[in-house]
Amino acid sequence: MSYAFDEKSVFITGGCGSLGSALAGRLLTTRARRIVLFDNDQSKLAELERRFGDARVRYFVGDVRDLSRLRHAVERCEVAFHCAALKIIPSCEYNPTEAIKTNVLGSRNFIEACLDKVPEIAVGISTDKACSPLNLYGATKLCMERLFIAANRFKGDRKTIYT
Repeated sequence: MSYAFDEKSVFITGGCGSLGSALAGRLLTTRARRIVLFDNDQSKLAELERRFGDARVRYFVGDVRDLSRLRHAVERCEVAFHCAALKIIPSCEYNPTEAIKTNVLGSRNFIEACLDKVPEIAVGISTDKACSPLNLYGATKLCMERLFIAANRFKGDRKTIYT
C-alpha cells in the first residue's frame, strides 16, 4: 500500500467513522505527505488527534452537506475517499430525509468538490446493501454508486477517476 500513497495528500470524508479512521491509521504507516480527516463530529476529531499524534494529519470539522466546506478541505489533495454516510438502517428508515441529504446529496457534493479541485482519484465507499436494495440505506448507497459512474461521463477533460 505504501508506494501508492508516497508523497500524496489524501482526503477522507467520514474520517471519524469506523472505515475512515481505520484508513487514516493505515495511511499513517505509509509515506503519505498529508492526511485530511473531514467529519462533523468535533469531539471524535479531537480524540483522533490525540490518538494519532502525527503532524501529517489535518482535522476539518465539516459536513458533506456543505459544498463550500468540502471544496476548501479537498484542495490540493491527490486522492479523495468518500466514507461519510448515515449507515444505521433503522435510523435511516426513521429519518429518510436526513439519510438522503447525507448519503445522496452529500455524495453529489463530494463529486462536485472533486470536479472543482481535480484529485487524481475519487473513491466512493459503498456496501453490499446497494445490490438489490431492500431498505433506504441500500437505496441511497446505490444512488451514490450511480452518481460516481455518471461523474466519469460528465467530468469532461478533467483527469480525476471516479470509482
